[in-house]
Amino acid sequence: MSLVVYMASFLLALAAILLRRPRRTPRSPLSIATRATAFIAAVCFFWSAPVTLAAVNHATGIPNIGAPLTYVSISALSCSLIILLIHWRGGPKERIRRMTRMTVAVYGTLIIAIVVLFALADAHTERLTDLDTYYANTPYMREMITLYLMGHLASTIVLSAVCLKWARDEVTGLLRLGLRLILAGLLLDALGFTLAKVTAVVARWLGYDLDFLSTSVAPPAASLGALIYSVGFVLPRLASAAAAERESVAIYRALKPLWCAVKDVATAPPVAEPTWWQPWRLWPSSRLYLLEANIRDALLQLTAYFDQRVGHTAYAAAVRRGERQDRARIDSEKAMIIDGIRRATGKEGSPADPPEKFRVTVDLVELANAVHRLREAAPEQVRTQ
Repeated sequence: MSLVVYMASFLLALAAILLRRPRRTPRSPLSIATRATAFIAAVCFFWSAPVTLAAVNHATGIPNIGAPLTYVSISALSCSLIILLIHWRGGPKERIRRMTRMTVAVYGTLIIAIVVLFALADAHTERLTDLDTYYANTPYMREMITLYLMGHLASTIVLSAVCLKWARDEVTGLLRLGLRLILAGLLLDALGFTLAKVTAVVARWLGYDLDFLSTSVAPPAASLGALIYSVGFVLPRLASAAAAERESVAIYRALKPLWCAVKDVATAPPVAEPTWWQPWRLWPSSRLYLLEANIRDALLQLTAYFDQRVGHTAYAAAVRRGERQDRARIDSEKAMIIDGIRRATGKEGSPADPPEKFRVTVDLVELANAVHRLREAAPEQVRTQ
């Protein structure tokens, strides 16, 4: 059983790693909640493995100390799932913060109660796989077990109700698939884990033995259910990230002509390319960030070749065409940069009159397109001469 649980823990931890975004990307509450949920789920399954429980009990010298750790992690997972759903649904920021604080308060109280009840209980006989049913009638342990099961069941009901409501709305694509996966995983978790555990514990209260539901049915059902609804939460997130990476690829390709035009005349070495042992820096968004940084650095190094007279001429021409002032300034900046590149490569011999201050404000893709058009027009001009 430990192998199955460890496999679920590994896959969830891997999901948390893969959801890592580049450092330059602004952190969003949804991204943080998604990674936190995947990480807490991985920790939850790691703690619940019998091998881990035995190791923790032995290391601390406290029999069954692994049980409250597992129940606390399960309660934390229930809390994080609700918080993730709150952020996934969106809405006014104040409402999101209020509901998040309320959820943390409720499950924080539940976690404290679990710890206190275990400290008060008499549970000196180590049980690694059947603790719930073995101590089902033990004072304080009975209340602790009931509390964590009810807390987990409550989160499952809330999540299922909200997802079912969303599924009835007009949602399409990966969001609909994600909702269906979440519902399937929650259904498996509710029936296979929570209901099985509750049935086994209640059977003990009534004097019956249905321990196999708790020891043989619940753990694999919980592992499979968690994997399914975790995929449901993560899939739309990965889809949006993939769309952003595709956009980064398109922008990267559009900027290549501009980089080819300035890289040979830049004096400072470019920012180092990412290495294979930093896989997150190999993502298109990270490579685009490095390319943009290299281009901006190169343009600032070319300031000495810029001629503000060219900029003034381009600005006046844009104004005469009826362009707005901000658009005319951009045209002026583009003209100075393109002229500066020509001067730096020796294609323009007259002395430059550089501006005292210069800051790159023009859109780099727009500038790259202008450079590309200029390079395509150059051979035609040569042939007509």
